[in-house]
Amino acid sequence: MTGTHEIENLLRACAPQVLGALVRRYGTFDLCEDAVQEALIAAARQWPEEGTPDNARSWLLTVAQRRYIDLVRSEAARRRREDALALATPDSELIARAADAPEGAEDDSLSLLFLCCHPELSPPSRIALTLRAVGGLTTGQIAAAFLVPESTMAQRISRAKQTIKAAGGSFAVPAGEDRAARLAEVRHVLYLVFNEGYTASGGDDLTVPELATEAIRLARLLHRLVPEDTETAGLLALMLLTDARRPARTGPHGELVPLAEQDRGRWDGRLISEGVELISRTLPKGRVGPYQLQAAIAAVHDEAESAGETDWPQILALYELLERTGDNPVITLNRAVAVAMVHGPEAGLELLAGLAQDKRLAHHHRLLATRAHLLELLGDEANASAAYREAARHATSAPERRHLTERARRLG
Repeated sequence: MTGTHEIENLLRACAPQVLGALVRRYGTFDLCEDAVQEALIAAARQWPEEGTPDNARSWLLTVAQRRYIDLVRSEAARRRREDALALATPDSELIARAADAPEGAEDDSLSLLFLCCHPELSPPSRIALTLRAVGGLTTGQIAAAFLVPESTMAQRISRAKQTIKAAGGSFAVPAGEDRAARLAEVRHVLYLVFNEGYTASGGDDLTVPELATEAIRLARLLHRLVPEDTETAGLLALMLLTDARRPARTGPHGELVPLAEQDRGRWDGRLISEGVELISRTLPKGRVGPYQLQAAIAAVHDEAESAGETDWPQILALYELLERTGDNPVITLNRAVAVAMVHGPEAGLELLAGLAQDKRLAHHHRLLATRAHLLELLGDEANASAAYREAARHATSAPERRHLTERARRLG
C-alpha cells in the first residue's frame, strides 16, 4: 500500500496535468479547478485504503470530468451539449483517452502558471492561485503556510478565479512581447513563494520546505521554456544556491542558526554545484538583472569554505550593482552589512541611520536586528542588547524572535 506522503507527492504532480487537460477541453478555469480539487479529495480518501491506481492521472481525469459535469449541471444547464457528450462517454473510454494523451503535461503546467499570474490579480492572489492550481496544495495547506484562516484563503482563491473569468484569461503560454511582460510577473510570484518557504513570515517554524521545493520545481519548468532568458536562469540559480543552506539553518530544536555559524558540511553540495554552474554560464550572456546579481552574491557565500574566508569586497561590489537596479531598502540593508564587513561597523551603522527614515523599513525587525549586530561588532554590548530586544518585539516568526531574544540575553 502506498504511504500517505507518496500519495500526496503523486497528487501534487498530477494536479496541474489534470487541470490542464480539463481547461483545454472545457475552457472554464474556475469550474475545472473546483472539479480537480474534488477529484484530489476523493483520491486522498480512497487511495490509502484501496491502493493507488495503475494510471493515477487517468483516474483523476475521469473523476474530475464527472465532477465537472455535475458542477455544470447545477448551473442552469450551462454547456448542455458538452454535458450530453461527456455523459454519453463510458468511463473506460475516458480512461483510455487520458492514458493515450500524456503529452503536453509540462506545457499545461506552464500555461496554468501564466494564467494564475494574470496581471488583473493582486500579488497575494497570484501566489495563492499558483500554489492551488499548479502546486497542487490544498486550500488548508496554503492558509497554514500564510497564517490565515482557511475560509479567508478560500475566499481569496475564489475571487481570483472569478477575476480571471471576468478578464477572459486565455489558457496558453503567451508569446512575443506579451510573454516578456508576463514573464516578469511569473518570476516575481515564484520568488515570493520561495522566500516564504525559505523564511516563513510568521508561525512556529523557520521554513516551509514544501513552498521552497515547489517554487524550485516551477522555476525549472520556466527555465526549460525560456532557456535563453538570463533573469529566469538567475532566479533558478538563486533558489538553488539559497536552498542549499537550508539543512544547516536550524539546530536540533528548530532554532535559527545564522549564516556565519552554520555547519557548512551540512550544505547541499549538489545544489551549490548546479547553481554555481548555472549562474557562471548565465552572467556573460548579456544584460545582468537583479536575480542574476543576487545569485552571484549567493554563490560567493556558498563557495567560501568558512565564514572568515568570505570575499566581502566582491559581495559589496555586487550589492552596489544590485542597488542600481531599483529602489529597494532591503538591498540597501544587506549592502550595509557588506559595508561593515569591508570598511568597519561604523560605516555600516551610518548607512542604517539613513534607512531608519524609510517608512518601508523603519520598524522592520531585520533593520533593528542588523543594527544590533553591527553594534555588537563595534563592542557596544549594552546598546546591542537593547536593539536585539527591540527587534525581537517586532519579529513575527517565533524562531527569529527566540533567536533575537537569546542574542540579547547573552550580551546581558
